[in-house]
Amino acid sequence: MKKVWINGCFDVLHRGHIELFKFAKSKGDFIIVGIDSDSRVSELKGSTRPINSQDDRKFMLDAIEYIDKVVIFQTSSELRGMIHHFKPDIMIVGSDYKDKAVIGSEYAGELIFFERIGDYSTTSILEKK
Repeated sequence: MKKVWINGCFDVLHRGHIELFKFAKSKGDFIIVGIDSDSRVSELKGSTRPINSQDDRKFMLDAIEYIDKVVIFQTSSELRGMIHHFKPDIMIVGSDYKDKAVIGSEYAGELIFFERIGDYSTTSILEKK
């Protein structure tokens, strides 16, 4: 069984996220999605985020057919530990991480960069409000 790891906030789901999950499923059999805890999202994105709680985000992700398991992490260390535990064959991250350190990538067999689909982003959705 080929395991694929993805992680992120996934605060306001949009088509770009679904395309990412669909792509991940085309690469492996068991898709694991790690999501940032509410406190971590606030640290990363600011005090007005997340829009949706970690429980609601997990609930929605669990309902998506391409995803097999959803886990929540609080810290970079916990994220690294989860990736080490699952030992994914493939780790998929956004192409905006091409020149950055990717937490836990040393435990993945392969690192794949996913190109953004169109202009879809949670930030642009929130800016339209």
